[in-house]
Amino acid sequence: MTPYSLSRACLSAGLALLVANCGAADRLKQVGQPPALAAIEDPTAQPGYRPVRMPMPDPEVATYQANSLWQTGSRGFFKDQRAQKVGDILTVKVQVSDRAEFENETERTRTNSEGLGLNNLFGYEQALNKVLPEAVDNENLVRAGSTSSSSGAGSVERSERLVTNVAAVVTQILPNGNLVVEGRQEIRVNFEIRELIVAGIVRPEDIDSSNQIDSTKIAEARIAYGGRGQITDVQQPRYGQQVLDILLPF
Repeated sequence: MTPYSLSRACLSAGLALLVANCGAADRLKQVGQPPALAAIEDPTAQPGYRPVRMPMPDPEVATYQANSLWQTGSRGFFKDQRAQKVGDILTVKVQVSDRAEFENETERTRTNSEGLGLNNLFGYEQALNKVLPEAVDNENLVRAGSTSSSSGAGSVERSERLVTNVAAVVTQILPNGNLVVEGRQEIRVNFEIRELIVAGIVRPEDIDSSNQIDSTKIAEARIAYGGRGQITDVQQPRYGQQVLDILLPF
């Protein structure tokens, strides 16, 4: 290899390494500094946000009655402080307790045997010796046998538990009165940030008098709990190892 070709190869390798670690520049700026918390922003202004669309019942014509103490469309006689408008805040009690255990075992055995013989063929059975070797026995021309067996066993055991509270904001009111909520919580401990995200659709009737709702009553619930920081970086494989895990067929 000529010096020119060697320099080009080194330059290409350096550029590839720089592109692969383009995200490392931001991390280098944070050396010795704790991870920065995200700014408080409008959830509807986040990239990728889309209003929720669900099947809705036919709209009902509003009716008004004179001299009535009951307001048309109200769900309660007295006004309360529960979340009911866009921008209101309610507390989501996250209680996830999941445990699953599966165990499967299969076994199969099969044995086959087939035989074919020719005792008589209109008296011409001895004429087969002209085509086949003389040692051929007409009564055992063809015999085949096979044996197969397979067995398999598998088991899955999973246990998860998450108990915490997070405040969520009403981001949308659906035509049937249900509320779309989304909440995000970030906690920084030393050089590690723990992040909790909750989103989904709730019924106003399921919100209790203390303006709280259990996570089991959230439809289309999306609950994410994770973190980022030095500990998470150490636990994750490097970019090159992740690429090799995807590309290598063995």
